[in-house]
Amino acid sequence: MTLTTSSLNGALPLTARGKVRDLYIIDANTLLFVATDRISAYDVTLTNGVPNKGRLLTLLSVHWFKVLTAAIPSLRTHFITTDLPPQIPDHLKSAFAGRSMQVRKLKTFPVEAIVRGYMTGSAWVEYKAKGTVHSIPVDKDLQESAAFPEALYTPSIKAPPGEHDENVHPSKIPELIGSAKHAKTIEKLSLQIYRVAWAYAAERGIIIADTKFEFGLDEKTDEVVLIDEVLTPDSSRFWPSEDYTVGRAQKSFDKQGLRDWLVREGLEGKEGVEMPVDVVEQTWGRYREVYERLVGEKWEEI
Repeated sequence: MTLTTSSLNGALPLTARGKVRDLYIIDANTLLFVATDRISAYDVTLTNGVPNKGRLLTLLSVHWFKVLTAAIPSLRTHFITTDLPPQIPDHLKSAFAGRSMQVRKLKTFPVEAIVRGYMTGSAWVEYKAKGTVHSIPVDKDLQESAAFPEALYTPSIKAPPGEHDENVHPSKIPELIGSAKHAKTIEKLSLQIYRVAWAYAAERGIIIADTKFEFGLDEKTDEVVLIDEVLTPDSSRFWPSEDYTVGRAQKSFDKQGLRDWLVREGLEGKEGVEMPVDVVEQTWGRYREVYERLVGEKWEEI
């Protein structure tokens, strides 16, 4: 079964639909995050989804929340439980089980906190043209897929639905969010989380080339909190370390195969595109493999 649009038939009010997640209000302090099987690339959502993808993203995020908070005891996250709230009718529970998280309702910072460990993607494109990454000067003569001497924090500002996020220099974030203190914390946490996750994944044969985090503010405690999904194939570039070679594009366990297909077919950024069966199956295969490597368990269908 593929769930591309969720519906609770009024059991809980829907507050937002994102590219992948549907958000419902449980109470004044709690939201229900529902990961559908939708998939997007180049800021456009494909018309069909990838079966089981939402469950995989949810379970992998929950795994990472546990790994990260164990390694960084001071880290706060929005995650509460994967248990469904009692308002969900019995006949809908099977559709929402495994793909839903109860989370704390927080003020969201409009920042995509991107961390790049390797020269790839848009970083490689900018570097070839200007010798910079997000306007940050980097070493000369770097090759494609080369590791940066130190991971780079390269944030972007979240755009309204249907528009492209705007890459900005890290120095612009304090003004954009209205707090130098919180901007510094977001940058520090992003780099700290990346380093912990990189080391964890490396032990399991996976290179995290880059990833993006999102953060919220607990206004009662003034704490910066890790929110949304974390370190999934939707939000990260994962490379198998056994195939890693500097100077070329890498095999990946993420959306890169879908992006490549869209470019080959001249469909990049176009609305109303449906993936063929083979692209859906290949995408699911990559997601499942990286899940199994990172979690250390075989994927089980529900």
